[in-house]
Amino acid sequence: MSTGSHARPPAGPGETPDAPRAGLPARVLQALRRGRGGDTPDGEGGGRRPRSPWRVGTPLMVLLSGSLFAVSAVNSEGTDLRAGRYTDLASLVQAEAEAYEELRARVEDLTGQVNDLSAQVGSRDVQRVQARVEELRDPSGLTPREGEGVRIVLSDSPLQAEDTTQPLKFLIVHQQDLQAVVNAMWRGGASAVTVQGQRIVSTTGIKCEANSVTLQGVPYPQPYVIEAVGDPEVLAASVDGDPYLSFYRQQSLTEDIQIGWEMSVEEEVEAPAYDGLLDLSYAEPLA
Repeated sequence: MSTGSHARPPAGPGETPDAPRAGLPARVLQALRRGRGGDTPDGEGGGRRPRSPWRVGTPLMVLLSGSLFAVSAVNSEGTDLRAGRYTDLASLVQAEAEAYEELRARVEDLTGQVNDLSAQVGSRDVQRVQARVEELRDPSGLTPREGEGVRIVLSDSPLQAEDTTQPLKFLIVHQQDLQAVVNAMWRGGASAVTVQGQRIVSTTGIKCEANSVTLQGVPYPQPYVIEAVGDPEVLAASVDGDPYLSFYRQQSLTEDIQIGWEMSVEEEVEAPAYDGLLDLSYAEPLA
């Protein structure tokens, strides 16, 4: 029998290195030798099996994956890291418009409740204020209007950056372009003006944001439709006499700009009542 790959245990007191321990059967000694790496009785190697690399690699991979998930969660701050979901700008604009409509409906409902409660108050002061409010509803744009008028459409140029040597700002409709048209309508005596179907009042703000124009908190893509109720001839004359719009129309006829401009007389223009937020957004009890 060979000694195996490991050193044998040291002999006890009174034993020689090769002598069997007293009181232990030969089969027990053989089993002890096999447990310590000795050869089997048949001469086969009884050494330890080599450790599989999977026993070490698998826990490391699990730990690494968990670390990556944790880093991703921290960096995203609760948002989606897949930027491809946000490339559809038209869908984003539509979603914002739908959210606005839900909030507008909520405000309209709450305003109706306030009006109902106010109508139940029999105070003369309240009745006098309500009568004044009714007088100002039409001039303030809170009642619908319809009649003949003018329709103007502004749109971005069909040219791309590589198609022209003109500055890119000349190819895009800006908020000041819309504001110039609206102001010209007011000067022409318009009784009501709308942009993208939204009634324009004194508190309306028109603001450029990215590739769209925000009107009363709602983003709208081009083309931009502006309509006014009033005498078509007077409205058209006011537009023609505006220096800013004259320059804009010259650019629309320039081959390397071609900014969009269309004006037409309409027999019937509908201007809905303003349904956005007013400066008075809350009620106070009367003393």
